[in-house]
Amino acid sequence: MATLDVNVLREALPYINRFKGKTFVVKFGGEVADDDATLLSFCEELALCSQVGIRVVVVHGGGKQATELSEKLGIESRTINGRRITDEETLDVVKMVFAGKINIDILGALRRAGVPAVGLSGVDGNILTAGKRPPQIVVDRETGIRQTVDYGFVGDIFEVDARLIHTLIDKDFVPVIASLAADDEGEIFNVNADTVAAAIATEMQAEKLIMATNVDGVMNADKVVQSRLTLDGITEMIAAKAITGGMIPKVESATKAVRTGVKSVHIINGMKAGALLREVFTESGDGTMIHQ
Repeated sequence: MATLDVNVLREALPYINRFKGKTFVVKFGGEVADDDATLLSFCEELALCSQVGIRVVVVHGGGKQATELSEKLGIESRTINGRRITDEETLDVVKMVFAGKINIDILGALRRAGVPAVGLSGVDGNILTAGKRPPQIVVDRETGIRQTVDYGFVGDIFEVDARLIHTLIDKDFVPVIASLAADDEGEIFNVNADTVAAAIATEMQAEKLIMATNVDGVMNADKVVQSRLTLDGITEMIAAKAITGGMIPKVESATKAVRTGVKSVHIINGMKAGALLREVFTESGDGTMIHQ
């Protein structure tokens, strides 16, 4: 018979009391949603947070699945500095994957974990208003080549309307939001999910923004996870090229969120069972906490 570690519960209790009634925006990507067992395990941890009184808002992308479907359809996938270039064909794939398969899979896992969840995208209820990102001169961090990049149907967020989100969490539903947005004419845009999560967390003045990915946190040049980082520390690590690839948009979104009112941002490995609960309910945590 398994024994109950009472000390674990004692350590968690003050955190449960502290965060009850607070808003957590939890973002995870396609890696977590790709495996049924991993997704269910992560959703069970979300369920526990919800059931102890934390107001949970989920944001998700699905770049891995979008790339896989694009390849099956013979559509070339292109990214630069961790950002996806979205032409018209790719936008159709993103719509199908983000607002379709992945969103429904997450709802199913949350339902199995006992959580009443509602699937949305940023288009629903005018949650996200965006406009087309203009062409930009970008230095490819992998090649060092300077080029003008047209990101296609990639949007920059101009406004967040959180009324629908508040309505749902006030009634104990968990909103599950796919990272799509629209402009006033109804044009749909693909928006980086980290950016979406940070914008929603800022608008709601969330206690925490949690980004669950497939790495253990932000690592230094020696590949050691940094348990805590300040904004200045992140700037120094980017300048030293210790942070690269897809981690760059994550820490950029995290930095912006902290500067605009989110208490702390946490980058954790959503593939590891228990990582979310350890990060939220223990002093040592399990990933990287970013704060002022």
